[in-house]
Amino acid sequence: MLRIAVLASTNATDMQAVIEAINSGNLNAVISIVISNKKNSYALERAKNNKIEGVFINSAGKEREEYDKEVSEILDKHKIDIILLIGYMRYLSRWFVDKYKNKIINIHPSLLPEFAGGMDKKVHKAVLDSGAEKTGCTLHFVDEGQDTGPIIMQKEVLIGKNETADSLKAKVQKAEQEIIIESLKLFEKGKIHLEGNKVIII
Repeated sequence: MLRIAVLASTNATDMQAVIEAINSGNLNAVISIVISNKKNSYALERAKNNKIEGVFINSAGKEREEYDKEVSEILDKHKIDIILLIGYMRYLSRWFVDKYKNKIINIHPSLLPEFAGGMDKKVHKAVLDSGAEKTGCTLHFVDEGQDTGPIIMQKEVLIGKNETADSLKAKVQKAEQEIIIESLKLFEKGKIHLEGNKVIII
């Protein structure tokens, strides 16, 4: 069984799909802990509603590595296999990335490397402003860069004529949920490996 930690700053909408996949028996996993740097994050409420342990860690006035070491203490207690970032509005320290090398995955709301570095609706607005006909989402391993880690899986989403940032976000989130669950199934079966900077799915 795959033991998952979720790091989130906002609503963690995609986490609900993971919870439902676990509850239905579609995914052999457990969300062991949800950690947020925002006290009022709905991610913590979502965890509470589903009887998952949720922890708020205040990041105010702390250096990035200092904060990440507090997070690490909690993760290690739970013997985590995969750390899933969902709307986590923090960049990770090199110390944290090195410690959990090839265990941290992030969902990004574009087809990387396009529109890297942005977050949430800012990305969708930038996509629409560019006049693109399609967008999508990317699940990738986290390295010390901004959305630069090896890509695990991507899914395309077509952009409609009267698309808004809100309507596009909803479409992209559906795609995000699909590839997160598909990838977690592969992780649980030990079918995702890294060779250099390339992801190999067996």
